[in-house]
Amino acid sequence: MKTIIGMVAVSGILLLTGCGSSCSNNSNKADDANGETDNTTKELNKSQKLGKLLFFDKNLSKTRSTNCATCHDPDHAFIDARYQGADVNQTIFVNGAFSVGDDGISLGGRNSPTAAYAMFSPEFGEKDGVYSGGQFHDGRAATLKIQAMGPPLDGAEMMMPDKALVVSRIEENTEYVSEFKAIYGDDIFKDTNKTFDKMAEAIADFERTKEFAPFDSKFDRWVEGKVELTALEKKGFDLFNSDKTNCRLCHTLNSSSISVDKTGKNREMFTNYEYENIGSPRNISAMDRRAALGLQDKDATFKGLGGLVDNETHNGKSRVPTLRNIAVTDPYMSNGTFQKLRTTVEFYDFMSGKGIHNTNPETGKAWGKNDFPATVNHERLGETETLSVADVDALVSFLRTLTDKKYEPLMRKFTPKAE
Repeated sequence: MKTIIGMVAVSGILLLTGCGSSCSNNSNKADDANGETDNTTKELNKSQKLGKLLFFDKNLSKTRSTNCATCHDPDHAFIDARYQGADVNQTIFVNGAFSVGDDGISLGGRNSPTAAYAMFSPEFGEKDGVYSGGQFHDGRAATLKIQAMGPPLDGAEMMMPDKALVVSRIEENTEYVSEFKAIYGDDIFKDTNKTFDKMAEAIADFERTKEFAPFDSKFDRWVEGKVELTALEKKGFDLFNSDKTNCRLCHTLNSSSISVDKTGKNREMFTNYEYENIGSPRNISAMDRRAALGLQDKDATFKGLGGLVDNETHNGKSRVPTLRNIAVTDPYMSNGTFQKLRTTVEFYDFMSGKGIHNTNPETGKAWGKNDFPATVNHERLGETETLSVADVDALVSFLRTLTDKKYEPLMRKFTPKAE
């Protein structure tokens, strides 16, 4: 198994298309104006350097206490890890389900997705009724650049009242002024909208660098023939690709989700970038907390894609996330309702309608209800077989191999339950 070709021969199904013709709307290009991404060099260009400064600048938030890295921490796989602190008040941080805003109290409406590998999501679009790509769980930002425009002005995130104040904060920094003029022209500060647009462009450029997509997980090293998987990890890989689980139907190992970097290497993204409602239970405690803060009605729901495209048949659907770094990007699901990866795998088994995992191991109670049961994709979820305890062990073991090398020390100790 010295090359990807060798892996295909061994698994027999690595590059098989798992999601049928609906995958045809996916792009192999990264989210980039030029359709290219240089994530292979350690040297940053001027725009990327500026974007890095902006990414870590707390002055771009209302109270000057929040930056992009607050919710997308590069030391924690680009997620919001603040809730993991020993002395954190979980009444405020709701076990990491939603991110706390710049005022130290407000909560965002959904779990902060990892910014790692976000560059590879194609621009949001629709083909033959199938939506794919974009940023955020509901795809409301078509591109990485548009996504970067959102948090500074969001009333529950960085909380700046308007673009003008954001730009004025930029102008306070003489280094920024010099760099903006050098990169975008001497007249850049004459148009607030243009300045704000270029701020977002620079941040997006930084998010397209190697720091966000090193492709050095154990899985990647196995693909390159540098390491061997353990027997349990290999069993998990085979299960992942099998008809027994059909994980590949959405977290697909096939050419439609492989991005090609400038070295010419095929890189599996572990997502088809489409939108699904897989029945995730409502996160009652987190939603109730937002309601108590006056940020939503008590019975508010997250319509997801349905809200964006104004079509109730898509209510509750979220973009299928990458599984890269999944072992260290808890909590899970778009609403952060599960704390453990194993729980998430067991939930999929329950949703198959055939499984043996009928209670939530984190609560000891029945799995909760989804807000939009009518749109749950039971057909796809049911295309599986029962997972034994040993099967769950194997899948979790394999998913852990998708962790970037830098974040491997963050993984919790794993003890198979079947042993």
